[in-house]
Amino acid sequence: MPYAEETASLQEQFEQVIATDDKLKISDFLNDQNISDVADLIYENPDYESQIIGNLSIHRAASVFRILDVASQKSIIKELPPFKTAELLNELPADDRTAFLEELPSSVVKELIRLLDPEERKVTLSLLGYPEYSVGRLMTPDYIAVNVDWTVREVLDHIREEGKHSETIDVIYVIDEKGVFLDDIRIREFLLASPDKLVSDLVDGRYITLHVNDDQESAYQVFKLNNRVALPVLDDNDVLLGIVTIDDVLWVASEEFTEDIQKIGGTEALEEPYLEINIVKLVRKRAGWLIILFLSEMLTATAMQHYQDEIAKAVVLSLFIPLIMSSGGNSGSQASTLIIQAMALGELTLADWWRVMRREFFSGFTLGAILGTIGWLRIFLWQNLHIFDYGAHWERLATVIFCSLIGIVMWGSLMGSMLPIILKRLRLDPATSSAPFVATLVDVTGIVIYFSVAYIFFKGILL
Repeated sequence: MPYAEETASLQEQFEQVIATDDKLKISDFLNDQNISDVADLIYENPDYESQIIGNLSIHRAASVFRILDVASQKSIIKELPPFKTAELLNELPADDRTAFLEELPSSVVKELIRLLDPEERKVTLSLLGYPEYSVGRLMTPDYIAVNVDWTVREVLDHIREEGKHSETIDVIYVIDEKGVFLDDIRIREFLLASPDKLVSDLVDGRYITLHVNDDQESAYQVFKLNNRVALPVLDDNDVLLGIVTIDDVLWVASEEFTEDIQKIGGTEALEEPYLEINIVKLVRKRAGWLIILFLSEMLTATAMQHYQDEIAKAVVLSLFIPLIMSSGGNSGSQASTLIIQAMALGELTLADWWRVMRREFFSGFTLGAILGTIGWLRIFLWQNLHIFDYGAHWERLATVIFCSLIGIVMWGSLMGSMLPIILKRLRLDPATSSAPFVATLVDVTGIVIYFSVAYIFFKGILL
C-alpha cells in the first residue's frame, strides 16, 4: 500500500508540474526522479511520453529509453524531432541501440542510421551484420581493455580516462599488442595490487569467453552457470571484439521465455507486442496450429467411429469419454510443460531421456491410480446413493474406468515428456510440442485404450 501511495503522489506532482508548461521546472522535476519512476510516468501518461523524454538530460533520457518496452520506444521515436532522435540514438549504448533497431522495418532503420555519428554508425552496422540471434548482436564495444605489458598504475590511469565511456568497469580485459584476448581480471585485483606490478603478473588464465557467432540462448546458460556480470566476445582468431553484459542476457532470456509460452499455448511466436501486431498477421500466426490440431482431432472422431458398435451396445461407456480424454490430455500437457521448462533452464539434456522416461512411467502410473480411484469411487457412490443407475454391471464399469485412467494417464505422461526430447534430437524447437498438440495426440490413443479395456471386461456381457 505505501508503494501505491508513493506512485499516486508522484503522478499528482507530475500533473501539477506539466500544467505549468515551464520547461525548466519540468526538466528539473524529471531529472530528480529515479529512472524507473520516470518509466512508470511514461506508461501512465502515453500522451506525454515524447515530452517526458525530451525534457530529460540526454544521459538520463537514454537510460530511461533503454528500459522501456518496444511499443513505447517506437512511439517516442516517431514523435521526437529529428535532432532529438539523433541525440538520443547516439547516446544509447551500442547493444541497446542495436536491439531497438532490430525491431524496426528496414526502411526505418536506414533513416535512423543516417542520424548517427560516423563512429556510432560504423559500430551499429557492424553489430547488425552478425546473424540475428547471435551473441554478436548483443555485444557492446564499450569496455576497458589493457595491455599485458602495462603496470597497475598505467591501468588505473587508463580507467580514469576511459572508464566513463565503458558499459562496466567491474572487469578489465587483458589483450596483447594484436588485440588477442589473454584474460579478464576484476578491478578489485588492480585496486589491491602494488602500482608497479605488471598486468602479466595478475594474469592467471582462468577465464570464460563467448564466440561472436554463439547462439544467444547458449550465452544465457553460460552466464547462469558461471555467475558473471559480463563476458568477453571473441572471433575465430581469439581477438577481443566486445563484451556481453548480464542485463542484455536477461533480456534475451525474457524474450525466449515469452516465445516458448506462446508456442506452448499452440501458436507461433508473435515477435511483436500483442496490441501492436497486425490483425491479419495475428490470425495467420494462430491459424496454422489450429488447422493442424483440428485435423488431428478428426482422428479422434475416426477412432470413435471404429467403436460405434460398442458404444451402441453399451451406451453407458460414452458417459465417460470426456473424462478419459481430458485426463490423458491434461497429464500429457503437464509433462510436456515440465520437460520443456527443464530443458530451457538446462536442468536436463538429451542424454537424460531414459531417466525422464522412468520417472514419467512411475509418476504417470501413480497419478493414473489416484484419478482411477476417484473415478471408481464416483461410480460406487452415485450407484449406491441412487443418484444415477449405471446398470447391473456397474462394478465392471468402475473397474474399466480405474484401469483405463491408469493406462491413459501413464501414456499421456510418457508422450508429453518424450515428444520435446525427440524434437530437440531432431534439432527442432521443443516448445512446438505444445500442450494442445500433446493433448490432441493423447485424445486419439486415449479412445483406443479406453475401448480396448472395456472390450476386455465386457466381452460376452455387453459387447
